[in-house]
Amino acid sequence: MNNQIYLSAGNADYMNDLYEQYKEEPSNVESGWQHYFQGLDLGLSIRAKNNPSAFSEEEISTTLATEMKVMNLIDAYRRRGHLFAKTNPVRERRQHFPDINLKDFGLDDQNLDELFISGSEVGLPNGSLRAIIDLLQQTYSQSIGAEYKYIRDPEKLAWLQTKMESTRNRTEFNIEEKKRILGKLNQAVVFENFLHTKFVGQKRFSLEGTESLIPALDVMIQKSTELGVEEIIVGMGHRGRLNVLSNIIGKDYKKIFNEFLGKTIPMAVFQVMLSIILVIATQLNFRMERK
Repeated sequence: MNNQIYLSAGNADYMNDLYEQYKEEPSNVESGWQHYFQGLDLGLSIRAKNNPSAFSEEEISTTLATEMKVMNLIDAYRRRGHLFAKTNPVRERRQHFPDINLKDFGLDDQNLDELFISGSEVGLPNGSLRAIIDLLQQTYSQSIGAEYKYIRDPEKLAWLQTKMESTRNRTEFNIEEKKRILGKLNQAVVFENFLHTKFVGQKRFSLEGTESLIPALDVMIQKSTELGVEEIIVGMGHRGRLNVLSNIIGKDYKKIFNEFLGKTIPMAVFQVMLSIILVIATQLNFRMERK
């Protein structure tokens, strides 16, 4: 692929110009760049202590360009990491281009143990490139994929990035929470197996393969009530609706099974019967009044 997509000589020159403006007067650049260059100066000073030889202008320019490459790598994981997530246990994901390999950003294995100020973008200030990539892969390219960079609200974007990257996109559950999730998952599986065995060939809007919907909805509703939500409206397709009705909404199993057996009165018939009963009751009441 063309590395110019991510980094060009113009990018490096632009960063050099910004850095020169910052050295003249920090307020000449935006606050975000001020923090970035402050970190860069700190990193350079630390490296200078370990290496007494002073950094030349060319070395500083090279450092800025490399930092920019790492920033572009971080941004690529946030934008496209979900395309490489391991969400299919049966087969490998198909290849997507451009990729997110080191070579696509002008980096290589020799950079893996270098420390980069850009790591502060993901909560790893002065972190090695190896640690930065490990965090990004755990967050965006494991069993959960997150596509969110299309969101226009900067505050929401920042919240999602911080929430996912600080936890590597994993949630830790205590024993009680795990037991509840297992219980709801068992309810979903047993319900599907019973319908499949008892009502063969009938439309049952199976949830088989996505039973995790039930514990997921349960956790979502439970958390919502803790946050003060008083009403939840569920809108969904046909698939899995009986399972949701029974194990989330709380509809009685007996009513669901009676509907399969045809022992319930259709609503239209029930309404007609109710109308007839009301008419008869009105006539009887009228006759009694006349007497």
